[in-house]
Amino acid sequence: MFLLGYDIGSSSVKASLVNAETGKCISSAFFPKSEAEIIAVHPGWAEQHPEEWWKNLKLATQAVLSESKINVNDIKGIGISYQMHGLICVDKEQKVLRPAIIWCDARGVPYGQKAFDTLGKTQCLSHLLNSPGNFTATKLAWIKENEPDIFERIYKIMLPGDYIAMKLSGEICTTVEGLSEGIFWDFKKNHVADFLMDYFGFNPSILADIKPTFSEQGRVNAQAAKELGLAEGTPITYRAGDQPNNALSLNVFNPGEIASTAGTSGVVYGVNGEINYDPKSRVNTFAHVNHTDSQTRLGVLLCINGTGILNSWIKRNVAPEGISYADMNLLAAQSPIGSKGLSILPFGNGAERILENREVDSTIYGLNFNQHGKNDMIRAAQEGIVFSFKYGIDIMEEIGIPVKRIHAGHANMFLSPIFRETLAGVTGAVIDLYNTDGSVGAAKGAGIGAGIYKDNNEAFATLEKLEVIEPAHEQAYTEAYIRWKTCLEERMKQD
Repeated sequence: MFLLGYDIGSSSVKASLVNAETGKCISSAFFPKSEAEIIAVHPGWAEQHPEEWWKNLKLATQAVLSESKINVNDIKGIGISYQMHGLICVDKEQKVLRPAIIWCDARGVPYGQKAFDTLGKTQCLSHLLNSPGNFTATKLAWIKENEPDIFERIYKIMLPGDYIAMKLSGEICTTVEGLSEGIFWDFKKNHVADFLMDYFGFNPSILADIKPTFSEQGRVNAQAAKELGLAEGTPITYRAGDQPNNALSLNVFNPGEIASTAGTSGVVYGVNGEINYDPKSRVNTFAHVNHTDSQTRLGVLLCINGTGILNSWIKRNVAPEGISYADMNLLAAQSPIGSKGLSILPFGNGAERILENREVDSTIYGLNFNQHGKNDMIRAAQEGIVFSFKYGIDIMEEIGIPVKRIHAGHANMFLSPIFRETLAGVTGAVIDLYNTDGSVGAAKGAGIGAGIYKDNNEAFATLEKLEVIEPAHEQAYTEAYIRWKTCLEERMKQD
């Protein structure tokens, strides 16, 4: 008995096949092998062709089936994880009307800000738990104003995971978690946010039917079975956005549990058991995968846009030429905690939500030509990224999420001992490092939705813990953080 998980990212599409009995991944593949194209017709725009996601999903599926040589009739559930906040528009024939506007596209910002100002801070935050911001709803508002001919032809709008489920089954549906990430969900009324739909002039019929996150959401139809090599009738039993799904992958389901990633962007994602929000909207709050009318489970997400790009910039421009990231970590270890007084702000990749959407840029403080070398710069960059996490974690704790234990996958910047030790030392949290990824998590989510696992604890009983990092040198890290935070406050005064 097997489970198939998909992770639809903006860089690639990954498929993983999991043995339901052992919980082990027996095969995985991703396509394309080079980073997928993001179309940027104008500054601040970011689009992709959904048909390319489907093409790469077919290639990944065929690769795992070819490698594993299993009987496809033994696949008992399909799970889908996907890049959040995207917008796909289709007509009544399920034809895509224009390229998808994806998560990092900024054209919705002025529409979200105008809605926030017009509807009012209290109304938006108390019902949506966020400002309308730059999410799916405001992307649709841009289409309504700027592409009215396309808007008039829209039958349904979808998130990327909804689109993939439609291609697999021919059915169009979504989830409360999905609607909440698009800012279409009213948490006070447990219903679609009618006041926001009315404000933008959206007909409620444009939204897909709602299905539970863990449930049968369609079955693979004859056409998809032929294209992918799957068995017709295989059920789709789970879908979620990539950050809620990453938390699921790390078995983060309950209030106070925390998941973190540090790749292209840096994310800390905590589960809240009460409906609450940040009054300054510096962190985002969405329905978690196990949120229901009777059980409040909200995912509170802080995101640092400058995480991966700062580390890669340091690699290209500061580290010795040809050096690997692993070697960079060894160099960083030669510098003491606090990087000899050097502080780097990692905010050079656009507006940062935790800084109230301000662009403060990346800045280096305390550089002494006679004292600092490459090792200090490398360490200061990693510490700066961690300190930005700490700055956001303080906001999360203000709204009732204590951060005492962090679950993370053994990937990207969590491969760095300096990064892990700094995060544990400055937050005082224990870090549990696991061997998992989003597509494997989606497969196990499908197992819960299909009833193969009775709950998350059974689904993730075999989750492999690689290492536990205990807090150490807390005073030294705290002193370095206070110095870094002082630099940030000075920089924000200048903005």
